[in-house]
Amino acid sequence: MTQLHRTALVALLVALLGTGPLSQAANRAKHEGAATSPPAPAAAAQSTAPLPAGTPVPASPQIAGTAWFLMDMDSGQVLAESNADARLEPASLTKILTAHVVFRALKEGRVKLDDQVLVSEKAWRTEGSRTFVDVNARVPLEVLLKGLIVQSGNDAAVALAEHVAGSEETFAKLMNEDARRMGMTSSHFVNSTGLPDPEHYTTARDLAKASEATIREFPEYYPWYAIKEFVHNNIKQTNRNLLLWRDESVDGVKTGHTKTAGYCLVASAKRDGMRLVGVVMGTKGEKVRATEMLNLLNYGFRFYEAHRVNAAGETLAKVRAWKGDPREVALGVAQDLTVTVPRNQKDGISTRMEIAPRVVAPVAKGQALGKVVVERKGQVLREAPLVALEEVPLAGWVRRLIDTILLWFQ
Repeated sequence: MTQLHRTALVALLVALLGTGPLSQAANRAKHEGAATSPPAPAAAAQSTAPLPAGTPVPASPQIAGTAWFLMDMDSGQVLAESNADARLEPASLTKILTAHVVFRALKEGRVKLDDQVLVSEKAWRTEGSRTFVDVNARVPLEVLLKGLIVQSGNDAAVALAEHVAGSEETFAKLMNEDARRMGMTSSHFVNSTGLPDPEHYTTARDLAKASEATIREFPEYYPWYAIKEFVHNNIKQTNRNLLLWRDESVDGVKTGHTKTAGYCLVASAKRDGMRLVGVVMGTKGEKVRATEMLNLLNYGFRFYEAHRVNAAGETLAKVRAWKGDPREVALGVAQDLTVTVPRNQKDGISTRMEIAPRVVAPVAKGQALGKVVVERKGQVLREAPLVALEEVPLAGWVRRLIDTILLWFQ
């Protein structure tokens, strides 16, 4: 077929069916054009005095510990860190991951909160902090979980591990699988308690990832981390996280201590809609870790603010879905797209989209078809997948045939 004949055929098809190709160049011009300013967020009361515009952000405070890390949970942006990737002994911070594995087992229906968990002699004899369960007793799984979270009970940790996985050794394998899934690339666990072992280690950065995943994935259980005291066997113990009494914005997460690890703390706080996650490791005392963590959190809230660029499910672009019915697919972000910037310095934030040159049906809802890039003054602040907000199944054979012919000329 000559070029003249091809052109005539396409013109005839277009005239008959009212369709026409959306060229790759036109697609880019329509959906990738000049950077646009994001919508302004709703006004909210500030918990800190406003800073004058352009005020430089000072260096983060120097924490009296071996490592520390501070991030905005929603944007994932790091606000302060030191020695954050050093492999360190986590002590009872291990139990953040222990609880996460149990939460997943609950979500998947493999265990239930009212399961009567048998306390083995191994669990009963485990040294360190205790929930004071009795050997050979059957204790509701919910009670053991709260004992693990509030009292940091090693006996509860082992009993839970054995119930979920059959043995603590097998449970540790589940912990490592969970860690890999969450991107904890510098961690390895051999027990559910955090008792010292040369092959049991993590990092401040990885602990922040585990805490973020807990808060995001299990909102029904995360409030347990704010429980201040818990009673079992007529023994009342208080949560060792002193910040639960000092700052009402703090609602978790976990303390840890051994002689070799020092005093450690992972904390999370939410003020004015902004949630920070902080990690402090290797301090010299219980009060020191609380004070240093509060210094770190206050620094983040004082000098930074979260700014929502796009809402989850908001249509950011529509592109041609070749061979599909409907013939267009809406694109957006699956989760709210948030960036963290110095206070009063959100001016100049812009976004641009990079969209796949051809979108061909079938398209699944949530399928990545490009990315959104958020920038400020030429610096990339964050990237997020641009996904299909709806499913686009295959069209009938006539539409597929027409689009196949039209794609020859793209």
